[in-house]
Amino acid sequence: MSTTQKRQKVVKSHPRLSLKKQCNLLEIHRSGIYYKPKGESKLNLELMKKIDFYFLDHPYYGVERMTDYLRMDLGYRVNSKRIRRLYRLMRLDTIHCRPKTTIREKGSYIYPYLLRNLKIERPNQVWQTDITYIPMFRGFMYMAAIIDVHSRKVLNWSISNSMTKEWCTELLNDTVMLYGAPEIHNSDQGAQYTSELYISTLKSHGIQISMDGKGRALDNVYIERFWRSIKQEKIYLNPPNGGLELYQHVKEYIEFYNQERRHTKIGKVPPDNIYYQKAMAS
Repeated sequence: MSTTQKRQKVVKSHPRLSLKKQCNLLEIHRSGIYYKPKGESKLNLELMKKIDFYFLDHPYYGVERMTDYLRMDLGYRVNSKRIRRLYRLMRLDTIHCRPKTTIREKGSYIYPYLLRNLKIERPNQVWQTDITYIPMFRGFMYMAAIIDVHSRKVLNWSISNSMTKEWCTELLNDTVMLYGAPEIHNSDQGAQYTSELYISTLKSHGIQISMDGKGRALDNVYIERFWRSIKQEKIYLNPPNGGLELYQHVKEYIEFYNQERRHTKIGKVPPDNIYYQKAMAS
């Protein structure tokens, strides 16, 4: 039975079986159920694709510089107000250097960044998570993923047309159920990850909480590299025409990424080789 056929058998209002239970029985990912892309005006969708493509190579471009690029280099008649709104919608955080002599104001971030100078030497020692904008042929969606830093394995992922704290928390709980709890969980300071629901879930699993500094996307560098890879190697080469096609593209790429794609930084082997070899040894 194909994935599409399995998805068609899911009954959202089943009297006895929850969506989670039905998806587990059918061996499909729950994100495949929520496939309706989010829309914007034709111009905004076009701008978002241009911004995302350029931002991957220029993550230090803020709103003003991106506006200049779109106006002067590409000829779009747009202002910074529109681009600022799209940056927020796409959840783009411009990278800038953290001043070494500046003392942060009290409450400028909730939890400290724990990975600086930390020797990461085993699976499930550190997980990183993030959300990214995914362009489609018509509309767009969001993708969240959790990666094991030591092995670079993408442990779990989900697709949605909205960025809710419930969506992110569900992904976290599912991943802990599959692999056990990590020692440290690292994220940015997005509203989903700083919500009481998400923080309390991390604490309930006994997980240490680490957060990036503001404007420090490179603190979450491993999952940022994954976003770059999946977009440049899959999404932009094969723009998905609908949520179901996006789901299939992502599923295929992550299987390739974990099982076949050789990563230079971990000895030119696929992440699964490192993750399962070390996990079994420990």
